[in-house]
Amino acid sequence: MRSVKSLLAAGAATLISSMAFAADMPIAAPPPMYAPPAPPADFGGWYLRGDIGMTNQSAKRIDAVLPAGFSKTTQGLGFDSSPLFDLGVGYRFNNWFRADVITQYRGRANLHGSDNVVGPAFVGNDNYSGSKSEWVVMANAYVDLGTWWCITPFVGAGLGGSYNKLSGFRDDGIQIAGGVPSSSATYFADNGKWNFAWAAHAGLAYKVNPGFTVELAYSYMDLGDAAPGNFRAFDNSISGPSTIKIKDITSHDVKLGVRWDLNSPPAYMPPPPLVTKG
Repeated sequence: MRSVKSLLAAGAATLISSMAFAADMPIAAPPPMYAPPAPPADFGGWYLRGDIGMTNQSAKRIDAVLPAGFSKTTQGLGFDSSPLFDLGVGYRFNNWFRADVITQYRGRANLHGSDNVVGPAFVGNDNYSGSKSEWVVMANAYVDLGTWWCITPFVGAGLGGSYNKLSGFRDDGIQIAGGVPSSSATYFADNGKWNFAWAAHAGLAYKVNPGFTVELAYSYMDLGDAAPGNFRAFDNSISGPSTIKIKDITSHDVKLGVRWDLNSPPAYMPPPPLVTKG
């Protein structure tokens, strides 16, 4: 009986000493808790842009000085479509407002149109041909209207200047004066002039990644006027400065563009998983 009591006392002493030793051991720190990433901050920065597209141009009328008592009506005045290309640099001020400056080249567009001229004992028709091209420098501002599924609609406006150049301008005329029919051909020197220009923009932007965006846009452009240089008749019978002006040139443009953000925000990377050794 005494031996059983001795065994129970020894077991109890061993258990008590084990518990005391465990209480003296340091407790391991719990693993760090995962914190979700903070929402992206509103940011700004510089970007580069480039566009290609097609123009759809028209003009309101052709002005020219006529003799007293003469009048004219213009028919079929317009231009063929032409390609456009532009490059620019811009700055995003926040997530809804940005601005840029572009230089744009608008390729040669063939001109067509005619004037019917009526006067005392006179009736005639002038058929015009030639081509037109432009260099445009413009500052633009845009408002981004929100983003859904990485697509951002936007609107904008621009102000600047357009250098409108007429090349190969020609007037082929048929007239009846005093009952006598005749024809003529008049050639004009190439000429360019700067005009005030403005534009309105609308489109959709798709953010491919934080630093690269693709745009599909429409622009309405008002490019001012164009005028040919000095004229000469085909037989050199007359020559001199031209009074012809092509007035109020406008264009409906469709463009595909890209933007490269030069300092886009860094992408969030989660912390590495906690590895413990057992």
